[in-house]
Amino acid sequence: MATGYLEILRARHATRLLVGTLVGRLPNATAAIAIVLFVRAEGGTYSLAGALAAVYGVANAVGQPVLGRLVDLRGQPRVQLPAAVLSALAMAVFAFVGTEPAVVAWGAVAAAGLFTPPLEGGLRALWSSVLHKEGQVHRAYAMDAVAQEVMFTVGPLLVTVCASLWSAQVALLVLNVVGVLGALSVVVSPPSRAWRSAPREAHWLGALRSPGLLALLGAFLFVGIALGSITVAAVSYADEHGGDRVYGWLMAGLGLGALIGGAVYGARQWSGEPARRLQALVALLAVCYLPLVLMPGAVAMTLLTVVAGLFLAPVIACAFVLVDRHAPRGTVTEAFSWLVTTFTVGASVGTGLTGPVVEAGGALWGFVVPGVAGGVSLLVLIATGRVLAVPAGRAVVAARSENDPNRAVEPRFSSGDRA
Repeated sequence: MATGYLEILRARHATRLLVGTLVGRLPNATAAIAIVLFVRAEGGTYSLAGALAAVYGVANAVGQPVLGRLVDLRGQPRVQLPAAVLSALAMAVFAFVGTEPAVVAWGAVAAAGLFTPPLEGGLRALWSSVLHKEGQVHRAYAMDAVAQEVMFTVGPLLVTVCASLWSAQVALLVLNVVGVLGALSVVVSPPSRAWRSAPREAHWLGALRSPGLLALLGAFLFVGIALGSITVAAVSYADEHGGDRVYGWLMAGLGLGALIGGAVYGARQWSGEPARRLQALVALLAVCYLPLVLMPGAVAMTLLTVVAGLFLAPVIACAFVLVDRHAPRGTVTEAFSWLVTTFTVGASVGTGLTGPVVEAGGALWGFVVPGVAGGVSLLVLIATGRVLAVPAGRAVVAARSENDPNRAVEPRFSSGDRA
């Protein structure tokens, strides 16, 4: 297992791109908790803090595919770095202005989310120019998914440490400055500067004109719902079994499971059609959510959350392969950004949906939601299986300017135009 990952990290520029992207995404990974801590420090209510965090999330979901399309059209340095600077400046305005005047605060938070650079999609577009074997690219996707779990675990801890040592305002400023430095490290690297998207046919839908990508996004919406619902149901469970400390252990267990699953999944080469493999992985993900309804004691429940997280990272890594295969030519960064947006929206829907469910039926019914959502995701994949399957002869070729195997003529408004 270690040999396979070390082989990737030894590739020229690979470690720099991975670390730079993770550091550059810290402001996004920590935004919700940083905003909440800052608003509370300013004397604002939890309702205001939650609303501002939600505005950031919605703006981020809108901005990712838009900026992803600009990256495909203009290149990474011209879009990623200016976006990172604008996002950091907007968050700095929020940090210095506070919650009053309200118009400035709301606008600054929205701008910070909107201009968050699509570093995640950009990294996945770069892997094929750094790694020259298809198996290495697929393993890099798994390593990427695992690294995300580390970031989303360590990031909130960094926020709380900065806030406790200095202040919530300093935490906002420091993390966004660090994020700009991470983005800078990526965009000045030779692979990022040399990367060019494949020529594209003009179409206002961009990546969304791919039926396979639409099917994948439909399935991932429900994967996001499942994950979002667990976070709410776990709060209700923790309230009855020990409070915030138990909730922290449950979330840590979920992340640990994803780390283990992603590491094991990426350690081997997988044969067969990725679309069928994704169906199997989503089925296992849904099945592993079901034992949560047993709601045993805190220790046993933590172990169950580890099991529940085992197949999340493999599902994400396998989905990356399918995005490669179904993104229309010249839209690879946008396509990956749509996956991020769909997953984020799904998680938000899951948290909003599960709240009333928990209030009406308690934590038990809250833990039913992820199993049901996982089952619906599986049904979507089964129903769209033919669309997601890639015909023989169109396998991805890793050593290319972008991971884009679809060479068919695509619909357009006028020949020679660019979207």
